[in-house]
Amino acid sequence: MSARFADRVAIVTGAAQGIGAATARRLASEGARVAVVDLDADRSGAAADEIKAAGGIATGYGCDVTDAEAVAAMVDAVVADHGRLDILINNAGITRDNMLFKMPAAEWDAVITTNLTSMFLCCQAAQKPMVTARYGKIVNLSSRSALGNRGQVNYAAAKAGVQGLTATLAIELGPFNINVNAVAPGYIATAMTAATATRVGAAPEDHQRMAADATPLRRVGQPDEVASVIAFLASDDASYVSGQTLYVNGGAR
Repeated sequence: MSARFADRVAIVTGAAQGIGAATARRLASEGARVAVVDLDADRSGAAADEIKAAGGIATGYGCDVTDAEAVAAMVDAVVADHGRLDILINNAGITRDNMLFKMPAAEWDAVITTNLTSMFLCCQAAQKPMVTARYGKIVNLSSRSALGNRGQVNYAAAKAGVQGLTATLAIELGPFNINVNAVAPGYIATAMTAATATRVGAAPEDHQRMAADATPLRRVGQPDEVASVIAFLASDDASYVSGQTLYVNGGAR
């Protein structure tokens, strides 16, 4: 691998598993010092240890990204530990799938808060050192569900909101040499999609096969394939790309 992130410091939220863990590994493999952030400090520490065992530089941080004070403290800790902050990957998210007519308000609130409000809080905290440095890369995780998905009114609304947040922050932060983009994955084989399969009464492999049949590439995606796109947008290779949402979905429409 190249060292295109040498001397860069990156925060990745929701980095203990799935796309977040793959992204943390990818950035570290290219030289970044990675802050592995997860709600569970033990899990983030374990993910950081895996990166270090592979020769990368990583530190685990436990943080509830829906808590403004906790987010500010986490960002301050990363800057204190590493001296700077160059990259923020907002990946933390949950699903609470249900049809509109039987969705409790608590399930709506939980998904909007965890998947959208947390990004606002993390971006607000991270922009301070980035503006001072006149440099930053922010990549937010949206989803193909932003276009609408049965049983996911909360998740779809949050992920559509991520795209509006991204476009607006690109306008506001662009004058400070901060690029803000989003990635919208389609069906990716993760613990989250496996849980979705179980919820609808399907085996994960059967669920994946159905998704693959509806995808032009005839397969589901892997976390590393999303991580590679995130890494591009977080790099100087994408220096003139900002305010965009890039769909990573095997050609699905």
